[in-house]
Amino acid sequence: MWCGINSKNVTLLCIFLSLGLNQVCPIQVSSPTTLSAAQGDAVTLKCTFWSHTSATSMLSVDWSFRPQSGGPAHTFFHFFSVEYPPKEGPFQGRVKWQGNPRWGVASILLLNASLSDNGTYTCTVRNPPDVHGAPAHIQLTVTPRGHPLRFTYVAVLLALVLLPSVIIALLLLGRACCLGCCCRSPRWDEPPVQGLHSTDRERALYEKPTTKQQIDECCKMYLQDPEFGEYYIHNKRLQAEIVDEAVAESQC
Repeated sequence: MWCGINSKNVTLLCIFLSLGLNQVCPIQVSSPTTLSAAQGDAVTLKCTFWSHTSATSMLSVDWSFRPQSGGPAHTFFHFFSVEYPPKEGPFQGRVKWQGNPRWGVASILLLNASLSDNGTYTCTVRNPPDVHGAPAHIQLTVTPRGHPLRFTYVAVLLALVLLPSVIIALLLLGRACCLGCCCRSPRWDEPPVQGLHSTDRERALYEKPTTKQQIDECCKMYLQDPEFGEYYIHNKRLQAEIVDEAVAESQC
């Protein structure tokens, strides 16, 4: 059977078979299967391809979209030597070509992603004679973006937290200053001379306390109820007046 076939015919047959195999080898298109983004983000829909032949001027790229709610898919972007962005519909003004056919890239950029962009995006590449091959699909999920904390909210929270704290701190500081003034003895007279028969108790009322004693007494009054502090000071003054009267009588 093969006796009548010479070497020239075998060579031609091999060339023909190799060309035929190149004709039927499909183009390979790939992309991530899922993609997530937040509302308002710029999303890159990646698509790469590999062809048995170099990219030519006849290469074409189509991007189509099928909504998550269902319905037919429709092509919204086309590339054939130059890009043809959508001029109407929900993608108008929001799609930019990011591809480079020489490097096997057919990606696009979707601007200002919205919740209505949820769905399946399909990338189809044809590079004659490689026109057969499965397209790539991307399932895009856009989620609502959390509302940023506005400055007015921060100001209100700071006012509600800091203002009462400042008021309380000022009140406590004022009370401490007042008690500090009250802790100073209203009058520290010299004790009566020994010849006037002054008792130890009377001299103790006139003797000026040490700094440590004043601080201890002031702290005690600060920790006590304010009314108790006023009563203590009043009682101290009253005792001093009684001693003054007693001294005056003894001098007589």
